[in-house]
Order: sequence, then structure tokens, then C-alpha cells
Amino acid sequence: MAVPIKVPTIGESITEGTIVSWHKKNGDFVREGDPLFELETEKATTTIPAPASGTLQITAKEDATVAIGAVVGQIDDSAKSPAAEEKKPAPAAQPVARSEIQQPPAPPAAPAPTQAPVETHEPVKPSTPSGGGERRQRMSAIRQRIAERLLASQKNTATLTTFNEADMSAVIALRTRYKESFKDKHQVNLGFMPFFVKACVSALKAFPVVNAFLDGSDIVFHDSYHIGVAVSTEKGLMVPVLRDTDRMSFAQIDQVIADLAAKARDGKIAVQDLQGGTFTITNGGVFGSLLSTPILNPPQSAILGMHTIQKRPIAVDDQVVIRPMMYLALSYDHRLIDGREAVQFLVRVKECVERPERLLLEV
Repeated sequence: MAVPIKVPTIGESITEGTIVSWHKKNGDFVREGDPLFELETEKATTTIPAPASGTLQITAKEDATVAIGAVVGQIDDSAKSPAAEEKKPAPAAQPVARSEIQQPPAPPAAPAPTQAPVETHEPVKPSTPSGGGERRQRMSAIRQRIAERLLASQKNTATLTTFNEADMSAVIALRTRYKESFKDKHQVNLGFMPFFVKACVSALKAFPVVNAFLDGSDIVFHDSYHIGVAVSTEKGLMVPVLRDTDRMSFAQIDQVIADLAAKARDGKIAVQDLQGGTFTITNGGVFGSLLSTPILNPPQSAILGMHTIQKRPIAVDDQVVIRPMMYLALSYDHRLIDGREAVQFLVRVKECVERPERLLLEV
């Protein structure tokens, strides 16, 4: 019987996807649950398993855009595994035939070429601007969706950005003092991100409107703190979501971020991992960015931008000292969030990072 291979439902809002690659070839024997093909949607790339065991027949080629529920092939489950065929003993009355079967059949002789191949040893000349020198590559579904969302964000929100800077001395000293014991106990490195996640939770609790979003003429407030952390991948920017960060420890935040980032870069991120965020943090500093204006991640109303740490002279108690400083940027939708709230939110984040004991005492 032929078992149809259908494109499964991936997420509520996803209606189609692109077949990036087939893991098996037409006519291959596959087993139920084997990775069959990669389906790329606007949010993630998902590995689709074989629904049954048998011989594969592919009807939708790679790079084809297919609707959810569409049939992209079938599996003949009446076919038997090649391994099972190999285990069958040859009839005893045909010893010569059995001997021949045990040897690989000789391939047919290739026909003589009608014309000898022409070799050239001239160097390949690089293309000049006048000769074209361009390549065309189709945008992935994820990249197209990112482009659409970024454009929509700029068009449909009244985005402003406010800036501040944080002295990272206390966090760096704390990490240096406890990084070894932290890793020994939790088997994960103590990064900067847990400090900022916890600082944002503190600020979101103090200024709930930053954790809200607009739905028509209504303001929808979130009572949870699901923070997205932007991750750069070969296929574009993804924002996995850490859920209920107000209940997470520093070690849990570090571990979940590491797990989600690995899944995103390996193309194994699930759609559910990317949904439900109420606020986002992006760290351009890992690439050396000194200052930027982050773009909102709709329907969220605000996003925090972290940047590279750079030693700079600053005034402390009327003395010029050198400190490791980080510029912070908060982009926000001015339709919902006033400048006063945005500035105070960012000041709260700055204070929590500069005095990390506040995060432990929740003050």
C-alpha cells in the first residue's frame, strides 16, 4: 500500500514551506521515523520524518514551495528492507548461482568516447565590472519573512531609541571571582546575558507598559516575562524565547540560551521556541558593534540593544578613571511608551547591571 507523505502542520500561522533538501533519494528504502526532508518555513527549518517503512517515491523536488497538508511523495510499505533480503539463504540446488550472487556484479563497460575531451591550461580570467560579475540567489523563506517583518516594523510603529551607558566593572569582577565555581557546580559558563535578562525583568516589573503591546485601540499587558534573545544564524536572525525568566536562575538562563542558540544554528529550532516573546534583547556587541538602534520585534513594543564593552575614561567622584563601558540602546514604540518611561526603564537596567547585588536582593 502507498502511504502518502504530507507536509505536516508546523504552527498556527504557517501555511506553506520550502523543501530545502531530501535526505533520501527516489527509490531508497526508508524506515519509519528516518529523517526524510528539510522543510523551511518563515520561522524555522524542520526535519520531517518518514511516516512509514518502505520504498520512497518523491513527487516534489527540492526548492519547491508546498502548502501545509500537500502530498510531496509516497512510501510503498509493501517493499521489504534490503537488509532482510540479504539475510535470505540462496537455494542449495544452485551452488554456482549462489557463488556468483556473493560477488558484486561487474558494471557494464562504458562506451568509448566519440571525441576526446579537450583540456585547457589557460588561467581563468576574473570577470570585470563591465562583464557582469554577479550572482543571483533565491532568498530563503526565513530571510523573506525577516525582510517583511522588519519593513512592517518600520512602517507600522512610531519607533524611537534612547541611549545610556553602563559601567561593567562590577559584573566583570563578579564573573571573574565566581566563574570557576559557577561552572563546576552548573556545568555552564557564566555569561553577561543572565545579568541583562534579570535587569530587564526588574525594569519590566517597574514599568509594565514596556512589557505590553497594542491591539487596535487596546493596550494588552503581559503578566509574564518571556524574553527573546536574538541569535545570528547562517539563514538569518532568529529570536528564541526564554519563558518565565522571572522564575529562572542565572544558571538556567545561561543553559537555556546555549541550548536554544545551538538548536537555531543547527537548524533544529522548533516554531514553539520562537513564539510568545514579550520583550527582546539583542547583542550586537558580540560582533564588535559600539552603538546601534535596534528594530522592534512586533508585536512587542520595546527591544534592548547591548553593545561591545570598551574601556573609556569617565568621571567618578570628580576623578577621571578608565572603566569598561557598554552603550545601551532601548528602541520603543512611542505610540504606547512615553519617553519618560523609556528613559527610566533604561536607567533601571543600567543601575541593576552596575550594582548586580540589586538583582539578588530584588530591590
